[in-house]
Amino acid sequence: MIALNGNNGHTTTNNSHQNPLLKRLYTALGFVISIGEYALLIFDVTKVTIRRPPHFYLILKQLFDIGVASLPVVAITGLSTGMVLAAQSFYQLSDKGLASVTGLMVAKAMMTELGPVLTAFMVTGRVGAAMCAELGTMQVTEQIDALKTMAVNPNRYLISPRFIAGVFMIPLLVIFSIVMGIFGGYLVAVYFFGMAPITYFDPMPTHITDFDFLTGVIKGFVFGILIMTIACYKGLRTSGGAAGVGKSTTNSVVITYCCILFVNFFLTVGLNIIHDQLTGFLD
Repeated sequence: MIALNGNNGHTTTNNSHQNPLLKRLYTALGFVISIGEYALLIFDVTKVTIRRPPHFYLILKQLFDIGVASLPVVAITGLSTGMVLAAQSFYQLSDKGLASVTGLMVAKAMMTELGPVLTAFMVTGRVGAAMCAELGTMQVTEQIDALKTMAVNPNRYLISPRFIAGVFMIPLLVIFSIVMGIFGGYLVAVYFFGMAPITYFDPMPTHITDFDFLTGVIKGFVFGILIMTIACYKGLRTSGGAAGVGKSTTNSVVITYCCILFVNFFLTVGLNIIHDQLTGFLD
């Protein structure tokens, strides 16, 4: 777009519309730089955690905030999901004479997919957003710069306790969600549809393996890393005052949700391939 210079009558070019290809190149370059900075953050946090772990009271506070304080929302999510799964399974399978597998379907779905993913979503919304907003506020008010001037490593003091607590607590929350989901399915199947309790639980020991349980725990572990690191990274890269904090928090939640969904697919495929290869090798 051409604009007239009011001082000397010369024409100037509006750079914002001059070269769309250049704008796309800058966007792609910024994305690559962000990936590199994110990888360096994970590496540095891991390094400082191993070399000199943070004080235990810092970790204990995060264990409570991430784990214990998330129990109500995780319980509601797991219980309601199990109840819905049981109802849908019974309605779809009862006319085919397969109502007895209702409990098995609830347990399988909660262990391998819905338990880890929905728990990660709830923790992202409750913990990840608050964590990003807290670190973002510290960044725009120069509190993190003040820590650096006092020779305090922000990654060790701020990020490492959250990282340790998230990696430890989220798999436990996944297990809790699985238990609540199976219990919710039991309530619906037994007290609403009149199924015998033994019929609900009987297929589980035969068809549920240690691999199903480990799949959920491993996914919880990986999702914990994603939630903690993405929230902290976006918080530390916040700029632009209060509006910037809100924007970073929103971006953090959206990016984490998308990463959880994509990584969940690759974990599902990868873990099953590894399981099949190990089973064939051992047989």
